[in-house]
Amino acid sequence: MSNTPQEVAALVARRLAERTGEFAIIGLGRSGVAVARLLRKAGVSVYASDAGSTPALREAAALLEREGASVDVGQHNLERVAHAAVLVVSPGVPPSAPPLRTALAAGIPVVSEVEVALRLTPALRYIATTGTNGKTTTTAMVGHLLRALGHDAPEVGNIGTPVSELAQREHPPAWAALEISSFQLHDTPGLLPDVGVLTTLSPDHLDRYDSVHTYYADKKRLFANATMASRWVTTADNTDVHQLVRGVPGQWYHFSTQRCDVDAWLDRERNELHVMGAPLLKRDDLALAGDHNVANALAALLAVMVADESHRTPAARATLARALREFRALAHRLEPVGDYAGIRWINDSKATNVASTQVAVAGMTRPTVLLLGGRHKGEPYTTLAPELRRIARAVVAYGEAGPQIAADLAGPLEGQVPVHLLPAGTDFEWVLRVARGAAQAGDVILLSPACSSYDMFRNYEERGQEFARLAQGIA
Repeated sequence: MSNTPQEVAALVARRLAERTGEFAIIGLGRSGVAVARLLRKAGVSVYASDAGSTPALREAAALLEREGASVDVGQHNLERVAHAAVLVVSPGVPPSAPPLRTALAAGIPVVSEVEVALRLTPALRYIATTGTNGKTTTTAMVGHLLRALGHDAPEVGNIGTPVSELAQREHPPAWAALEISSFQLHDTPGLLPDVGVLTTLSPDHLDRYDSVHTYYADKKRLFANATMASRWVTTADNTDVHQLVRGVPGQWYHFSTQRCDVDAWLDRERNELHVMGAPLLKRDDLALAGDHNVANALAALLAVMVADESHRTPAARATLARALREFRALAHRLEPVGDYAGIRWINDSKATNVASTQVAVAGMTRPTVLLLGGRHKGEPYTTLAPELRRIARAVVAYGEAGPQIAADLAGPLEGQVPVHLLPAGTDFEWVLRVARGAAQAGDVILLSPACSSYDMFRNYEERGQEFARLAQGIA
């Protein structure tokens, strides 16, 4: 089997059209279950498996078996995988997992749930957004703006709702705002959005990728099927983005918070967001803090406006401006969760890499106690030091990454910002109590961990929810 994206996508499409062979699905999370059900409804034979055996997985297995799928929990039948027509993999399954190695050794195409769902909903128009940071907020803004213009346009993909769930609706939507991660891009060879958006690039996921180069290579798969008619939206403020997209064909639109020679920009003198040749709304009308959120708004506006000519009329521009005024911060993204005893508690649990935390700290205007910790992802924390010297009251280093954080920051912050390293096994409540003890009236306590949550929590959402709950009790 050839391994070019176009040929893999064509082969999968043909096997879907002909209902040829059995599709093996690895991972029974929400996306795995959704694509298994979609395939069964399309008349495709399905074998699904998951190495776990929790009650939730067994319940999912029973549901799929009732719909005609063959399911294993607690194991993978590698012999069956080796004879599959296509392997559909969940994004959380690493490339080293035995089913993936088996499939690749047998020459079986490996694709994502997104790939299968898009092949089975060919009429769907979608704006696809990726990037190291900003992709979730930008995707949410895109969906919000499309709905304001009268479209049924849900947010799907890495933002939480599988594309396969849309395809099972009695009346599938005409549009979607698709957030697509590097893991999903790796296995989505047929991606060709109406508009593709790349927000930012910086090192991330180095616990899974062997280098920044391989991580960026997966991001570049957004452009794998680019033609001269393709429409792309990218930042003008990131050198790595410039280098990555050099030579990619298509119609290019750029946004910036630093320059004005682009298609969408922030006019700091007049405090306005300019898009496609004219001001669209005042900066103060956007109820989100930080230049990074201005960049997200500019990206979303550009993407929606270039997606369809009807989105650029004077009436449409007025609608888009009104919709942005109504947009509010997403949970776990610089989300204020309370003001107690003169201290503001901010939940930025979604900051799972150093670059995202750097943006969060740069946006602080009050003395800040920063909670850093979780599971280390391979990045050094030293780049945080300049902003911490500017604004930090203290750093609380916790979790599996705590010793590495303290080692990276103790020298650069010595004598200026105390770094409290908490012992291994410290529970999250005590982490917050230490932070509260370091804070003074007028300060901010900021959870922006720069790490994944998996040492203590199931996901970043659970971490953020626990932060909000404990903050209220401790205060």
